[in-house]
Amino acid sequence: MNTHNIVTSQRNFFKSHITLDIEYRKNALRKLKALLKSNERLMHDAIYEDFGKSEFDNYATELGILYKEINYYIDNIESLSAPKRVRTNLANLPGNSYIYQDPYGCTLVIGAWNYPYQLSLSPAIAAIAAGNTCVIKPSELPANTMKVMASLINENFPAEYLYVVTGGVEETTQLLQAKFDKIFFTGSTRVGKIVYEAAAKNLTPVTLELGGKSPVIIAKSANLEIAVKRIAWGKFLNSGQTCIAPDYILVEESVKEKFIALLIERIKASNYIDGAPHFTRIINKRNFDRLTNMIDASKVICGGNTNENTLYIEPTVMTDVSWNDKVMQEEIFGPLLPVISFKTFNEAIETIQEKDKPLSAYLFSHDANEKEEFTTKISFGGGCINDVIMHISNEHLPFGGVGNSGIGNYHGKYGFLCFSHQKSIFKKPTWGEPNLKYPPYNNSKLSWIKRLLG
Repeated sequence: MNTHNIVTSQRNFFKSHITLDIEYRKNALRKLKALLKSNERLMHDAIYEDFGKSEFDNYATELGILYKEINYYIDNIESLSAPKRVRTNLANLPGNSYIYQDPYGCTLVIGAWNYPYQLSLSPAIAAIAAGNTCVIKPSELPANTMKVMASLINENFPAEYLYVVTGGVEETTQLLQAKFDKIFFTGSTRVGKIVYEAAAKNLTPVTLELGGKSPVIIAKSANLEIAVKRIAWGKFLNSGQTCIAPDYILVEESVKEKFIALLIERIKASNYIDGAPHFTRIINKRNFDRLTNMIDASKVICGGNTNENTLYIEPTVMTDVSWNDKVMQEEIFGPLLPVISFKTFNEAIETIQEKDKPLSAYLFSHDANEKEEFTTKISFGGGCINDVIMHISNEHLPFGGVGNSGIGNYHGKYGFLCFSHQKSIFKKPTWGEPNLKYPPYNNSKLSWIKRLLG
């Protein structure tokens, strides 16, 4: 099926209003969950073949999150879809005001390779819950997961409702030339700009989930043992190929040496060896070369070993790093962790403020003032205090970036809103009509208008 036919069929299907039916949406979500559940082994094998992700990590960071999202929408879709009555201002009385959640129509979801199931299907689940049709374009880099998603969905759902397009840049380019009612993209800032430009030609609303260099501040009041345990887990999960992974450490000088010693100890205890089931490999040779080019051997204090044949990069800590080093020039997206020290907490805040707004930011501190400054003075998509990454696991929190790290957000209620237009409806009775707004005008009417609107 070519791009034009897919979009046309989905647009016509949406116009039939079948997707407006709440039960139809819930049944589609139930069907998708059952399909995923019954094919978990197939999905586990595919993602392991693509880049060595274990069954545990696949369930914890991919499938489990999808099941939780589906359950949330099945349980809450009625309340999310119901018109919300809001206050009516004095000038419009008598009357009632409502907000309706209006599905956009034919939507496009472009997924990312690092969490191929989650980042392709989670937005699609929200699109379905909100009453849209959806075209899914997974990343072609993990080819096996792309093929699995295509076979499962295309063989079990009507193409005019839900369809997976396979292929690479050429197919994505063709999709972006079509007119969609909403586009959702997860990936790099560079490609996000291309998607945004393509969407602008049709004035199509977009949500962009991008990335950036997500900082971690370690204050002198931090519990260092807990900090290194949580940071090492979050950084080396998926070999650092996580958009919200800690990208670099800003640590207060007085605790730097202790922090580094504990971090190295934690990394060694975690046994991130080549072939370890809890440590995925780098997705491809291109990314492997990009990452190894960032390693400055003179600044490595832990790790640094690589294996081109298995695309393995050992967790690597680099210290005495400056902003001129290669590792600080772009988002790392791999198991390299640079450490930079600071003298005062305000210096750390200012350092982050000077850079592009990150997707996530993290603080380890027990100082109330530092927590307040971190929360209010730094602009970032979302984050944690005394933890990393886990904010993404709460469906009651919106997930998304700001500035260069993205536009819009999703998850839970916010995913539903992401794929819905908030349509305003004012209902006016035909009795009690005042003549205030109708000509001819006079000073008395002007005086009343000033009272009502001034």
